[in-house]
Amino acid sequence: MDSRTTQRPTWGRSLRAGRALARWIWTGAAALVATAAGCGYTVRGALPSHLKTLAIPVFANSTVEFGLADDVTQSLVSGFLADRHLRIVQERDADAVLRGTVVSYRNRVFGYTSTERATEYEVILTVKVAFRDMIRNRDLWKEDALSMRTTYNVVAVGAEPAKTETDGRRDVIQKLSDQIVSRTVQGW
Repeated sequence: MDSRTTQRPTWGRSLRAGRALARWIWTGAAALVATAAGCGYTVRGALPSHLKTLAIPVFANSTVEFGLADDVTQSLVSGFLADRHLRIVQERDADAVLRGTVVSYRNRVFGYTSTERATEYEVILTVKVAFRDMIRNRDLWKEDALSMRTTYNVVAVGAEPAKTETDGRRDVIQKLSDQIVSRTVQGW
């Protein structure tokens, strides 16, 4: 065999296949790294960094439900205290203010038995609310009709005991409070 004629190695096809496999592995690894880097789920707050304190004046009440605005306000104060992103202060000392009005409250029959006896009720609570940056003098978010709803059974269902309107009212206020705290602090 002279130097001009070289015998092709028998592993040539394997070499090409190996290169293709290596290219595929590197492409897959790069895609995996890029995807993993972009998929890190973080909860970065939407709250501007200059806001440290919050005032929550008692919500106004446009309903005939006695004490409802006080209950909503107290639930919000508790929610923000538990969240700990903003310190609750008097309005004159606040960087931000959360104001609102309870617009409507409805408790209506939601489920019946075959004999048309009410077994389940739905409570719907609607508020008008605005979160205002007092330092920059602008609303950060505002809703004219933020509604929450919940249902409760007035008869025992399985191991779940019967509930009252008071239970339904407490649940819907808690849902509303959770929603407002999340939207204020996290932007959702």
